[in-house]
Amino acid sequence: MTQSTSSTRTRAPHQWLALTIGAVYLVVGAAGFLVTGFDGFAEHDHDQTLLGFAINPLHNIVHLLIGLLGLTMWSVPGRARVFGWLLVAGYGATFVFGLIAVNNPDINILNINAADNVLHILSVLVGLAIALWPHRNADTTSPGSHRS
Repeated sequence: MTQSTSSTRTRAPHQWLALTIGAVYLVVGAAGFLVTGFDGFAEHDHDQTLLGFAINPLHNIVHLLIGLLGLTMWSVPGRARVFGWLLVAGYGATFVFGLIAVNNPDINILNINAADNVLHILSVLVGLAIALWPHRNADTTSPGSHRS
């Protein structure tokens, strides 16, 4: 009798990292609304910060969406890698946008400050780690295999 591989499969490190990042962004997005409320949806106001990171309700929603993506994609190795690539692309673009927007309130709809830019480039690096984490050797993960 064989068991379902989904119930006995060990999660890979990149999957746990995707889950962790998803959970952190979800919590940060929710906590952001405690600071900003729902007013000033896309306002540029560096006085509204969470742990030194400028936020507004639109920025909070982006964090919630990233968090939800991580929580829904982490459980399958390939989807976790796709989540990593989404972090790379999304936060890479946001980092470039932030370099321009941080000094231009007219276009800074996400209320990005310098601390956000640092976090965004770190999110790109974490995304790369998730996406490029080495694959496990099939010999060590297949049911019935044994190590010598």
